[in-house]
Amino acid sequence: MTEVSSLTGRLLVATPALADPNFDRAVVLLLDHDEEGSLGVVLNRPTPVGVGDILASWAALAGEPGVVFQGGPVSLDSALGVAVVPGDAPDQDVPPADDPATGSRSRPGDPIGWRRVHGAIGLVDLEAPPELLGPAVGSLRIFAGYSGWGPGQLEDELVEGAWYVVESEPGDVSSPDPSRLWRAVLRRQRNELAMVATYPDDPSLN
Repeated sequence: MTEVSSLTGRLLVATPALADPNFDRAVVLLLDHDEEGSLGVVLNRPTPVGVGDILASWAALAGEPGVVFQGGPVSLDSALGVAVVPGDAPDQDVPPADDPATGSRSRPGDPIGWRRVHGAIGLVDLEAPPELLGPAVGSLRIFAGYSGWGPGQLEDELVEGAWYVVESEPGDVSSPDPSRLWRAVLRRQRNELAMVATYPDDPSLN
């Protein structure tokens, strides 16, 4: 089987043509992407539920708005943490090592309780004591549920034109105004995608 080029760490930005209401104007951070499928979280779906209401010990580390985000339609009863750890690890030139037991791609110097996904972005072990990770975290976001695709499913959606694939930035995870994230991500692209940011919410009214 041909190996799938990994999009882990990239953003999927919903195109105006995407009809699925779960992903209308969604910005999805891909946390895992290979030939076995894809997993990500929607970065711009805040809920009314405060982090302190479900994970009180992590509330102080959560960025504004300090609410839980709906990461996607799958497993809404589960929580997932994504955090940005600023700065380079001491051995940034050392390739990350795979740990087959945990799936971790860690480097020497990565904080305990945090698994690097891409650059400064990583997954948080919410079972770990927050005080172990707290000093290293620049921003933390808690998600209920996630977005998932089976083998080849995301590739099919990309061919159909459902998503734009763009580079992520650490600030995307902790955007203080998630309602503007879709337009903001498109606007910063140095190509024709920047024009899509002006696309009206309801084209029939244009």
